[in-house]
Amino acid sequence: MSAPSQPTPEWLDQRVSALVTHFVRVQTERMVGIPLLNPALSVEAVGFEWAGGAEEGSEAVAEGVLITPWFMSLLRLPSVNGPHGNRVGRKAVRDFGSERFDFIGAHDPAIGYHETCALFSPMNGFTSQDLARETALASLALVRPAPEAPELAPVAAEPLPPRRAFFMARRPDAGAAV
Repeated sequence: MSAPSQPTPEWLDQRVSALVTHFVRVQTERMVGIPLLNPALSVEAVGFEWAGGAEEGSEAVAEGVLITPWFMSLLRLPSVNGPHGNRVGRKAVRDFGSERFDFIGAHDPAIGYHETCALFSPMNGFTSQDLARETALASLALVRPAPEAPELAPVAAEPLPPRRAFFMARRPDAGAAV
């Protein structure tokens, strides 16, 4: 299945689902019995959004945080399952939100080429999935600043009606409040 010409939310869901499925399979098939695994954690993709490719005119990538029982990383997942192009293990500086980070290339036939930037490894400092998720969301908030709210025009204060002014100790004919 090829990527749509414009990445869609549905396509993002499919790519991220394939990512999670792949890492669940790694956990259950390749990592069984390894003491590095934190039993309080599970594989979860957090905050993935479409972003532009690294170079002008390149394909979109999904960016977010991947939590596993053995690591938490920023992850860039291209919109298509593509070949590694001899980039596995190579470092590249990439924009991620408003920051730039060193990412390392990786590849698996199930998800294709992708890039990771380690946040935590091992994950033994996390006591729950909720804490790991909160940390992932906080990390994303640091690099993805909230859009600025539109500036509101100042609102002119309306003059107080005479009766209201009286109860607030302001008489229109008396000047300053007493």
